[in-house]
Amino acid sequence: MGVRGFLRGENTVAAQRHPQRWPILGVLCLALLTVVLDNTILNVAVPTLSTQLSASTSDIQWMINAYVLALAGLLVTAGSLADRFGRKRFVLIGLVVFGVGSLVAAYSQSAGMLIGARGFMGLGAACMMPGTLAVVMQIFDEEERPRAIGIWTAALSVGVAIGPVIGGFLLQHFFWGSVFLVNVPVAALGFVAVLVLVPESRDPAGGRVDVLGAVLSTVAVIALVYGVISIPGHGWGSADVLGPAAVGVVALAVFAWWELRVAAPMLDLTLFRNRMFSGAVGGSVLAAFGNAGSMFLLTQYLQFVMKYGPLEAGLRLVPLPVSMLVVSTWLNAPLVKRLGVPLALTI
Repeated sequence: MGVRGFLRGENTVAAQRHPQRWPILGVLCLALLTVVLDNTILNVAVPTLSTQLSASTSDIQWMINAYVLALAGLLVTAGSLADRFGRKRFVLIGLVVFGVGSLVAAYSQSAGMLIGARGFMGLGAACMMPGTLAVVMQIFDEEERPRAIGIWTAALSVGVAIGPVIGGFLLQHFFWGSVFLVNVPVAALGFVAVLVLVPESRDPAGGRVDVLGAVLSTVAVIALVYGVISIPGHGWGSADVLGPAAVGVVALAVFAWWELRVAAPMLDLTLFRNRMFSGAVGGSVLAAFGNAGSMFLLTQYLQFVMKYGPLEAGLRLVPLPVSMLVVSTWLNAPLVKRLGVPLALTI
């Protein structure tokens, strides 16, 4: 069952409880943890990377943003392709790509090489993330699904919590590339576990691949994200900001026009008529912006201003994601059942 069916309350055979649903959920959380772990580890590694690779401020910015750019630009397209060609298949592809990218990043000889490897890792993350949540919705019924999604969300919080600590420990005891090398065994373990346990699933109403929609969505997101990324270095009124932003807005408008007319859209925009869906998406986007921005700035403040080492800085960041973990794991499902989705999201 896809997101559309979930929102409309459709009850299909695919939405029945899978006998191995909890071990499968654990495996999917491991795959998701791989993605989140790397991004949070990198936050505490910025000062070390700038020294070891003689990286400029712009280089450091792109080491982080190359990953975000690839992930954001390809996420919708990868999710659509996974629905049509197999979610398990795309999770496996994502784990391989992510692992290879991590290996290259660990032994990069220059800032440019590391930036390229980070972009490759973003591609792997884009293949993985949509498939994990889609499988969760497929193997749990309506009663257990809120708790399962809460645990899936908790995996994000765990990655955010332990990433800075693991990164700080590795930087304090090993070479800088270890912050990327640690992803390789985790990705390998996740690959084997997904291969053995996770069932393959597809959208039964898959249809033809919306090639134009995929191109337009990728161009729109990459152009808009690139424009936002360029603001600190060039200023709001710069052509380096306004040009990509204009391209992104036009591509997004054409994408919306096309998706409302094509027979098998890559992204069903009618979902946004559902107030619960639109509110959840909007709230999640704002929360993600706030969380990612605060974690990045806090790691830099603790190391550059407060002069803490990587491990000390990582430990001081733990309370924030731990509180998120507690809420998403133990309080999320009861709040949704008792108060409903809108009020629970507001709280």
